[in-house]
Amino acid sequence: MVMHATERTNALPCLGYGLGLRVEHYEALLAQPSRIEWLEIVSENYMVHGGLPLVWLERFRERFPLVMHGVSMSIGSTDPLDDDYLARLAALAERIEPAWVSDHLCWTGVQGVNLHDLMPLPYTEEALDHVVARVKQVQDRLKRRILLENVSSYVSFGASQLTEWEFLAEVAERADCLILLDINNVHVSAMNHGFSALDYLRGIPVSRVQQFHLAGYEQGERLIIDTHDAPVSNAVWDLYLHAVRRFGRVSTMIERDDHFPPLSELMAELEHARVLAEPLLRDAA
Repeated sequence: MVMHATERTNALPCLGYGLGLRVEHYEALLAQPSRIEWLEIVSENYMVHGGLPLVWLERFRERFPLVMHGVSMSIGSTDPLDDDYLARLAALAERIEPAWVSDHLCWTGVQGVNLHDLMPLPYTEEALDHVVARVKQVQDRLKRRILLENVSSYVSFGASQLTEWEFLAEVAERADCLILLDINNVHVSAMNHGFSALDYLRGIPVSRVQQFHLAGYEQGERLIIDTHDAPVSNAVWDLYLHAVRRFGRVSTMIERDDHFPPLSELMAELEHARVLAEPLLRDAA
């Protein structure tokens, strides 16, 4: 069953089908009309006082709706929230007026050490209370609800009392934030840990899902590695269909962070997402 827009009482407007903005495609994105409806920026790339990055960003802002996606909030860390980081994030949001701001449900460092990776959390009641309090602090500072993204993982904590999807759903409900559901990450973690990706989707509240990520991965010897450097796999496309059936019309984007193909190839992938989803959405209307 596809949920109708009127049932998405917590959601922001749907932007359609978009891409992650990367330097490699700056010129091509501005040179030709396309069916790309919005762009997601990596927040940290533009949290500067001036210079060429912001000049480019203003050009894209004139053409596309923008959303901000961060990688450094470290919402799950036990270190205090970084006031300077939040101030710069808030300034960028005030400048470009994004449709929304997102980051990851993870921790990236502790005791001042940045691991430069998105580390999973122990899914315990103690961690839940800690994360919810920090999300509320961030939302108060930014004066807006944020989206949290599920990360891919390769290890788990023996102390966990909840499943990952129960933890994510509880954070969203208790902190009154929204969810960026990375379909690729659900598949990667399901394969690595042996849980059901469909159980994951069924455990996420429909009204909280604001955005989908679609990306590629690398099949390792024992694990699937979330690389974002390859086309979306058939397994992830299949899971995306299940997600559309459950969550309805959700802003969807293709995410590529390495081995960048020509923009036309990413646009073809984005069009494939549209072709898969739109018949299901029309049937449910």
